[in-house]
Amino acid sequence: MKRAELETLAAAVPDAGEETLGLLRSSGALLDGHFLLSSGLHSPRYVQCAKLLELPVRARRVGERLAALLRPLQLDSIVSPALGGVIIGHEVASALDVPFRFVERRDGAMELRRGFALRNGERVAVVEDVVTTGKSTLEAAAVASGHGAEVVAVGAILDRSGGRRPFTVPFPSLLTLDFPTWAAAECPLCAAGGKPEKPGSRA
Repeated sequence: MKRAELETLAAAVPDAGEETLGLLRSSGALLDGHFLLSSGLHSPRYVQCAKLLELPVRARRVGERLAALLRPLQLDSIVSPALGGVIIGHEVASALDVPFRFVERRDGAMELRRGFALRNGERVAVVEDVVTTGKSTLEAAAVASGHGAEVVAVGAILDRSGGRRPFTVPFPSLLTLDFPTWAAAECPLCAAGGKPEKPGSRA
């Protein structure tokens, strides 16, 4: 399925983004301050999706919403990078009734471990909580491809890529938010004497 077709499908459920934003706000997942992102960039805002996914009923809801966007791709399984993608990836797989696997870092590199396996030609979507630079997502996709799977899409709760479109496959998300980011040397919050927090899963 082409990206334009997925975008048309997303437009058919226009309240998905509004609902997701409401859940982020009500769960306390939207944070203001001075943050060091896993990408190394600094930002005055941060989305802690772990707070959104803290209650299973919320995790199930956003998982069902994201699964609805991915269902037309006729996926065989879902793969997510640990740690941030594990809960949402499992919920999406549950909604689609397909297997779920995750990749994790060992000595700095992503690996498929714990007895997980992928077969040649298996149609896989990599599912994340938040995509900013797409680095960990691309690493997870590379691992899946290296095991013979065909990565046909990336899905996320939140697209924070700023329109950079880091993937060549379709990239449906429930919500797009564009917060300012700066390199450390250009960060006005640092210039004002602030010290960034590192709230993400790699903190």
